[in-house]
Amino acid sequence: MGRRLGRAGGAGRLLKVLQQVVIMVAAAAVYFGVRHLTRGETPAAARNGDRLIVLERSLGIDWEVPVQRAAFEVPLLPTVANWVYIYGHWPFIISALIWLVIWHRPVFLRARNAMLISGAVGIVVFATFPVLPPRLAGIGLVDTVTQRSNSYRVLQPTGFTDEYAAMPSLHAGWTLIVSLALIAATRNVLLRVFAVAVTLSMDLAVVVTANHYILDVVAGLALTGALWFVVGPKPGRPGRDPAAWVRRAVRGRRRRGSGRGGAAVG
Repeated sequence: MGRRLGRAGGAGRLLKVLQQVVIMVAAAAVYFGVRHLTRGETPAAARNGDRLIVLERSLGIDWEVPVQRAAFEVPLLPTVANWVYIYGHWPFIISALIWLVIWHRPVFLRARNAMLISGAVGIVVFATFPVLPPRLAGIGLVDTVTQRSNSYRVLQPTGFTDEYAAMPSLHAGWTLIVSLALIAATRNVLLRVFAVAVTLSMDLAVVVTANHYILDVVAGLALTGALWFVVGPKPGRPGRDPAAWVRRAVRGRRRRGSGRGGAAVG
């Protein structure tokens, strides 16, 4: 009897995992398909890029050129930035989501919802406000990923790439969501430090590789960070996590029972 229940429980858990995999794969297909169809026009993207440059200069945060030049002064740093940009995105996100959906489903659902909503918002912005990335803006920046690595085009072929989807930076934003999910899911200090390091490294990498403006990064982090705190389900809330609800109910019964026992003795 126990073995049958165990097998049934394992099959049910596997089915739930597969359901989430199907949802995420379908969402990714829609995201890249729609993003490909809503590519902005080059003149509009160039004008919007110029507007961002002017705005950054007025705010004193037009750091893209000095950041890349400083990175080129450090041996191997541009190569490391390429690695972070490439492998700190989809490989990191997919690996973390698989771990979360198997072992920390409430946290996974929270991360999933934040990613789906931010992706939908991103598609609307990409279509209505296309932005030429810094590497194509003619401001003296080098496209380090294209010139020094072929891995990115293997992970994300050109047909799935929108050159003008710079604002907001979901490269930075989605890495933030997954890093927050890892921090919420574990008490392991090393894993938490790793999560923080990945998201901070990505914020720097997207600028060093000239794929995003500073304001792109700020917008991406603001959007996804806000959604992380807004959307549910929230981890650890009764009703959201059945196991946590059961544990609380059992503890409550034990307390009530011990209380009645103490009154009888007195």
